[in-house]
Amino acid sequence: MQTHEIRRRFLDHFVRAGHTEVPSASLILADPNLLFVNAGMVQFVPYFLGQQTPPYATATSVQKCVRTLDIENVGITTRHNTFFQMAGNFSFGDYFKREAITLAWTLLTDSVEDGGYGFDPERLWVTVYLDDDEAERMWLELGVPADRIQRRGMADNYWSMGIPGPCGPCSEIYYDRGPEYGVEGGPEADEDRYIEIWNLVFMQNERGAGIGKDNFEILGPLPKQNIDTGMGVERVAFLLQGVDNVYETDLMRPIIDKAEELTGRSYGVEHTDDVRFRVIADHARTAAMLIADGVNPGNDGRGYVLRRLLRRIVRSARLLGAEKPVMAELIKVVTDLMAPSYPELATDFSRIETVSVGEEMAFLKTLNTGETLFDNAATAVKSKGGKQITGSDAFALHDTYGFPIDLTLEMAAEAGLSVDEDGFRSLMAEQRKRAKDDAQARKHAHADLTVYKELVDRGATEFTGFDELTSEANVLALIADGVRVPVATAGQDVEVILDRSPMYAESGGQIADRGTITASGVKLQVNDVQKIAKKVWVHKATVESGQLTEGDVVLAQADPAWRRGATQGHSGTHMVHAALRQILGPNAVQAGSLNKPGYLRFDFNWQGALSEQQKADIEAVSNDAVGADFPVNTFVTDLPNAKKMGAMALFGENYGDEVRVVEIGGPFSMELCGGTHVEHSSQIGPITLLGEASVGSGVRRVEAFVGLDSYKYLAKERALLAGVASSLKVPSDEVPGRVEQLVERLKVAEKELERTKIAAVLSSAGTFAEQAERVGAVRLVAAAAPEGVSAGDLRTLATDIRGRLGSEAAVVVLLGNVEGKAPFVVTVNKAAQDLGVKSGDLVAAFGPSIAGRGGGKPEMAQGAGSDPSGIPAGLTAVRARVAELAG
Repeated sequence: MQTHEIRRRFLDHFVRAGHTEVPSASLILADPNLLFVNAGMVQFVPYFLGQQTPPYATATSVQKCVRTLDIENVGITTRHNTFFQMAGNFSFGDYFKREAITLAWTLLTDSVEDGGYGFDPERLWVTVYLDDDEAERMWLELGVPADRIQRRGMADNYWSMGIPGPCGPCSEIYYDRGPEYGVEGGPEADEDRYIEIWNLVFMQNERGAGIGKDNFEILGPLPKQNIDTGMGVERVAFLLQGVDNVYETDLMRPIIDKAEELTGRSYGVEHTDDVRFRVIADHARTAAMLIADGVNPGNDGRGYVLRRLLRRIVRSARLLGAEKPVMAELIKVVTDLMAPSYPELATDFSRIETVSVGEEMAFLKTLNTGETLFDNAATAVKSKGGKQITGSDAFALHDTYGFPIDLTLEMAAEAGLSVDEDGFRSLMAEQRKRAKDDAQARKHAHADLTVYKELVDRGATEFTGFDELTSEANVLALIADGVRVPVATAGQDVEVILDRSPMYAESGGQIADRGTITASGVKLQVNDVQKIAKKVWVHKATVESGQLTEGDVVLAQADPAWRRGATQGHSGTHMVHAALRQILGPNAVQAGSLNKPGYLRFDFNWQGALSEQQKADIEAVSNDAVGADFPVNTFVTDLPNAKKMGAMALFGENYGDEVRVVEIGGPFSMELCGGTHVEHSSQIGPITLLGEASVGSGVRRVEAFVGLDSYKYLAKERALLAGVASSLKVPSDEVPGRVEQLVERLKVAEKELERTKIAAVLSSAGTFAEQAERVGAVRLVAAAAPEGVSAGDLRTLATDIRGRLGSEAAVVVLLGNVEGKAPFVVTVNKAAQDLGVKSGDLVAAFGPSIAGRGGGKPEMAQGAGSDPSGIPAGLTAVRARVAELAG
């Protein structure tokens, strides 16, 4: 049975049983505890916590999930996947244990012809919590024999989110793969033979604080008993497809086949190669899904995880023998495999491919840099007679430069060296512990939103701001310091919930309106407006005068000047987005935005900086659209129709059944958007791009002023230009040419100054040579160079001094002092080398004094230290070492 069919049968089974089918949420949700969605129940958490009333009593979904805490284990065993699909059914105070158990059992054991999976009931085992007699009795009634039901403790059969909140005992269903996969005895004896395929959580209690799976207090029962189950789609797939593991299934094996083609190696021959093939298959799938939901490679958070996944793919392919880039081919295979269930992969293929290929090319450059750094480290080890790359060097290559330890080990072996793997892994363990401690420190209970529950259940705030800036409204509630209060008095900060409001609540990149709430003798200044549960407007205000009481009738007014500027900024964002796509092409799609009165910031997917001409063209196209005075039309339609019309959607955003479309100038700009806008494009005013820069791998950012702020900026720039023109005594239009002339003259002067400086430095070579001291059989110049001499000039000077010392054994060591650094050069002629003096030995002697290191060949080495104050001690160490080697 194919994986897509397994998904479909699951959903159909529960829809027939009265459940509402709910689409998978994005992998990215606004939950401070989660980097990515990692369980099927995450999008339903507000319902389980009682913060919101669910719109359905029962639901079913197949949720895409990502877990990356055990990323190093991926591929080593066949049980770990970073991306997986969790099929689940949920009850919010409706049915409980008996129905959950029966529904799971019938789907698993019903025949394929009857819509089930056709598992042999004789091969299914069940676990229950230690004291859950009720669940055990229900399994017995279904015909599961007592000897295939095992009781387990909290660590295995008691579920919670790891933080205070809902929890409860669970019952797990396992499939016995047979004696060829392990020992008899059920899940307690061997979880490789007995594979868990479904977990039924009976969410009935509330837990307190604590760390670990079983170190917390059960506080008491929840107001309602809920059901949360999760069936691993990939696990069921490999069992129903008769293969040994998930990597052999229909959605994974073709990726391995492509990797075999790209690398020339075969899967199933060597364990080490198999691990790398599995890493490629797993990570390619996960990377595609993350990029589709709007994640871009970066140096922290979600972006860092994606970057790490992509780089592990490239690394694994390289170690398997790939000589050319691989990401484009792998992403295409992933898309073909997964698109039947996730059509956004096909729709957004071009962007996903661009992001992944861009990161691959950047990492290949990193690998080249890492190889150079490794060569330097290896040379330094060999120059000291060593045989091992230190753990700290290997860790620095891995952590700072992204150079994989596998390649370090491989290159070390080729160089006849080993690597201090214990030291490396110790440093890695310390890093993981720091990361784990940091994650635990940031992990906390979900914000208590129960004070808003009644208001959320009452219904959405009516937003009147599309049609008017002033609305009469009723005060539904006042909340201060998280507690509902009947009255708010002068000087008090308070949250005001109205039944209707003209003030825009922050969302979609547009910051909230400012405004006032007034009544007879009462005035509140509204400083922010936020949404609770995406439907209730919370006005964060300060009472300036009078006393506001729950139930009062008030006048809510959005600040007209603020709103005018906000609409200019938001409509200007749409103009810039459309211009970007016109100039750069369809891959330049939105990755985030911020707009406020007079200003916009727009992030978009693109590889590489924009040229000056591209920026000028984008600004010109934007302003041409402003000048065209396009009408701005808005309308509501269903999501499929909006996409069919060509409306742009933000990747990773979850939209409802109905969406609002903002159309500016017909085909020029059409986007899904819930923000406020001007009525005609000319009302935006001039758009002035301020600049463009990178904000992450494959993501660029443009910023711009609009309207009056644009005019003020241009006026300031004009005044600045006029001042420069006045200073240069030329007309404004001749300023660029005049500045270019001055820059050219400055370059000539700097070159002449450099030549003069070099000549002065070289002229001192004779003086240094005359001051050479005799150390044994060697003539030695060990001196501090003139302050400020660059590393390049230092080398030239040292070479000149060595030449002046003639053919007898000579050594020159110069240590410089440049801006707090201590560059150095060591040069040893052939005669001194024959006496046993090598440059690397001398660097090892004085390096600790200046906190420096370097590398090179026996005749010359150079590098730098970070402590110039140690130069005198370093020179003393040089003399002692030369005396020891050649005395």
